[in-house]
Amino acid sequence: MLHFTPDSPLSIAMLALCGVLVCVFEFVNGFHDTANAVATVIYTRSLRPAMAVVLSGIMNFFGVLAGGLSVAYALVELLPPDALSPPDGAPAVPMLLALFGTALAWNLFTWRAGIPNSSSHCVIGAIVGVAIADSFLHGRHLGDGVDWQQVTKVLEALAFSPVLGLIGAGLLYGLMRAVVKDPALYQPPPKGDAPPRGWVRWLLVGTCSAVSFSHGSNDGQKSIGLIMLTVVGLWPALYALNPQQAHRLPLPVEHAIQMQQILDQYDHDGLRADALAAAARLRAQSEAAAGQRMDAPAPLPNGADQTGKNAPADSQMEVIGTQGTTQQQAVLGGAADMSPVVQRGDVFQVVAGLKKVTHQAAVPASVKATAKALQAELKPVVEFAPWWVRLLSAACLSLGTMIGYQRIVRTLGEKIGRTHLTPAQGASAELVGAGLILTAGYTGLPVSTTHIVTAGIAGSMLGSGSGVQRSMVSRIVLAWLATLPVTIILAALLFYVLSL
Repeated sequence: MLHFTPDSPLSIAMLALCGVLVCVFEFVNGFHDTANAVATVIYTRSLRPAMAVVLSGIMNFFGVLAGGLSVAYALVELLPPDALSPPDGAPAVPMLLALFGTALAWNLFTWRAGIPNSSSHCVIGAIVGVAIADSFLHGRHLGDGVDWQQVTKVLEALAFSPVLGLIGAGLLYGLMRAVVKDPALYQPPPKGDAPPRGWVRWLLVGTCSAVSFSHGSNDGQKSIGLIMLTVVGLWPALYALNPQQAHRLPLPVEHAIQMQQILDQYDHDGLRADALAAAARLRAQSEAAAGQRMDAPAPLPNGADQTGKNAPADSQMEVIGTQGTTQQQAVLGGAADMSPVVQRGDVFQVVAGLKKVTHQAAVPASVKATAKALQAELKPVVEFAPWWVRLLSAACLSLGTMIGYQRIVRTLGEKIGRTHLTPAQGASAELVGAGLILTAGYTGLPVSTTHIVTAGIAGSMLGSGSGVQRSMVSRIVLAWLATLPVTIILAALLFYVLSL
């Protein structure tokens, strides 16, 4: 199942199934994570449930549209480049089925149990599982087939953000208690259907809106990245390369040569041959477009960056002697006319190789600077999303937001703390959560709305002195700890079996 014939009916049918699965996953993400935003307004009766979820859905929708793409491709870059663009343009159906199937199954399981769990955690675990299985399939060392530095960066954000949410919400609650003396903030909601009075009610409506918007801006990006993997498989000629940035290819000849030289001298991992072959093809394309052959090394002039402007002089790369292999020379002598799918695969291979060079301690600073400039020049060619993909992600997330929230709302409102949630506790958790999620979304770090807000509620409970219910908190923490190993193992096994 690893290599379908491109454009065959079976290939298109399987990719269409993957498209449906990613939309279902984003829909489930919506109703699984909705409770993090609407729990306080529903539980304090600030808004009726129907109004709360509609408001949350609308804010999620606009959050997705306003978000960037840095989180989307921070996740995509966890996958090995050959899985992103399989040989001969064949769609990576096993990869997509393993990703979506695993993440969706674990999301539904935790939702059914009423345990707040992270959709981001599910996706990241599934991606790492696919990368590990891909390494086994190709006989690579795990250090070569999995970008552990990127994995570590992502997991650090997932690990530290709940701690920041816990501490931040506890401190904000204490500050609120010291400054704002209105007793309505610190009392559980009264019996009956009466909402909190005036400003307290609108404070909670505002924090609900902020968390919903921030959730859309971060989590929406994750589905955008996954949708794009399917879109490229379905319509490779249209979406393999960014139509707005395709003019960056062919590269300037001197940039293409320098890129090849850096990889030849400094990239020594298990994917080196693939990266060198890709760099050679991009160089051949550049030379053919320029109507010349340049066998001699040519340094990147002053480390020119992706905008065409010169970078600082200390980033200029010293001339590296050419050490082309027989394979590279053959590629250089061949035709430079490549399909968009092949170019996409080559760009991902070269970007992955240059990224590994920047992480090596022994590489000179000037070489690292040039490698980063070349990465920045190449990434916009393949890292993009059409407007309709953003709209599809926003629609699935916002529609999912409008159902399925009751189980998690009850857990957050009643079962984390020893007392019922008060307006001040909910507002503290949501204000801190919204700030952390928005910050992470615009700096390219995928974080979990569920983890941050749930930890924030626990922090506000501790800050108020009411304490937490250890049994429920233990269940939540165990689910969090189990998510990564379970999704890694499930996705790896599923990908391996489907690939055979």
